[in-house]
Amino acid sequence: MAYPAFDLSGKVALVTGGNSGIGLGMADALAQAGAAVAIWGTNAEKNRAAERALSKHGGRVLVQACDVADEAAVERTFAETVATLGRVDACFANAGVGGRSGGQGFVDMTTAEWRRVLSVNLDGAFFTLRAAARHMVARPGGGSLVVTASLAAISGQARGEHYAASKGGLISMMKALAVELARHGVRANAILPGWIETPMTERAFAWDTFVAKVLPRVPVRRWGVGGDFGGIAVYLASEASAYHSGDTFVIDGAYSIF
Repeated sequence: MAYPAFDLSGKVALVTGGNSGIGLGMADALAQAGAAVAIWGTNAEKNRAAERALSKHGGRVLVQACDVADEAAVERTFAETVATLGRVDACFANAGVGGRSGGQGFVDMTTAEWRRVLSVNLDGAFFTLRAAARHMVARPGGGSLVVTASLAAISGQARGEHYAASKGGLISMMKALAVELARHGVRANAILPGWIETPMTERAFAWDTFVAKVLPRVPVRRWGVGGDFGGIAVYLASEASAYHSGDTFVIDGAYSIF
């Protein structure tokens, strides 16, 4: 018999950026565990493919087009999610973009590039988490807030200061949320992925020199995949994590400690 605390039947989970990569891996596991799942994404083709994949598990799936950097769009789409699925018990602020250094360093970074990354990775997470927190505080039962940060938040990433700043900001915001919202039964945690095969890392993984230098430093001897994040997503959405808040979960195949 399965451990009942991991059963997500009757729960609703929202995953931003849930149509591919880490987000899709989390959304798929949440659906398999019994949750109704809402996915937000900006790519219509990926949205349709994700909807088909999750619908195979037999639960309710809602796929919506939403640019999380657009405050009004987030407010409108969150309201639509609640109106359609009834509520949101777990919100995964996962949508994000990578940096485009073009080989240039920090001293040549443009203001436009800085703002492009932070508008999605940090502002977008703020808009999403604020909408979810308002919803969870206003109703009985609380909920779970989860942010997808990065190892870049806790290590040095040359030419990626904007990306690192956005992900470091997520961790700090998560810790503040964990303290402020605990009295409302809302917990907050962060996931820190290592080197994962996603659309964001395609260019790096296609570079032979990068692969030759980095892959041997991953103790499990492979890149991570979206499915590697399914277990932690189910745990954080479930009652099994009811007393677990304010934490960071590093999922990197032991890369950061090697």
